[in-house]
Amino acid sequence: MNHEHHYSVDVAWLGNRGTGTSGYRAYGRQSAVTAAGKHPIDASADRTFHGDADRWNPEELLLAALSECHMLSFLHVAVQHGVVVTDYTDSATGTMVQEGDGGHFTSAVLRPVVTVAAPVDDELFTRMHHEAAGKCFIANSVNFPVTHEPRAVVGG
Repeated sequence: MNHEHHYSVDVAWLGNRGTGTSGYRAYGRQSAVTAAGKHPIDASADRTFHGDADRWNPEELLLAALSECHMLSFLHVAVQHGVVVTDYTDSATGTMVQEGDGGHFTSAVLRPVVTVAAPVDDELFTRMHHEAAGKCFIANSVNFPVTHEPRAVVGG
C-alpha cells in the first residue's frame, strides 16, 4: 500500500539592503527557514556565492538530510536485526560541480561511526547499511550516488 506524506516549510528572504536586487552584489543572501512549531534555521548561500559563512547553506542542508536519513534508517534496521546501537556519528562530505550558472551534486559519502553494545559480524554490519540505504527516502530521491564508509566500534 502506498502512503503519501506532505511536508511544508516556509523560506523568507532577509537580504534586501534597501535596493532589492538592483545588482548582483547589492543584496544579501540571508534567509530564514521555518516550519510550524520548530526553531528557525538561519540560512544563506554558500560563501563562494556571496553568502554568510556562519549560516547554513542549501548544499550543507542537503548533505545533512542525507546523513540524518541514513542514520534514522540504520537505527531502525539495527532494531530489526537485534543489534544494540549506543552511539552514532557521521562525517559526511559531498561534491558539487558548478557548470556556468548552474551545477549539480555528483556524489555524497557518508562515514558513519556506529558504536554497538556487542560485536557485529562485518558482513551483517555491511548488509545493515545497505538495507538502511534502501530505506532512506532522501537518498532514494537524489540523482547522484550516495556511498557509505561505515565503521563499527564496540562499546558500552
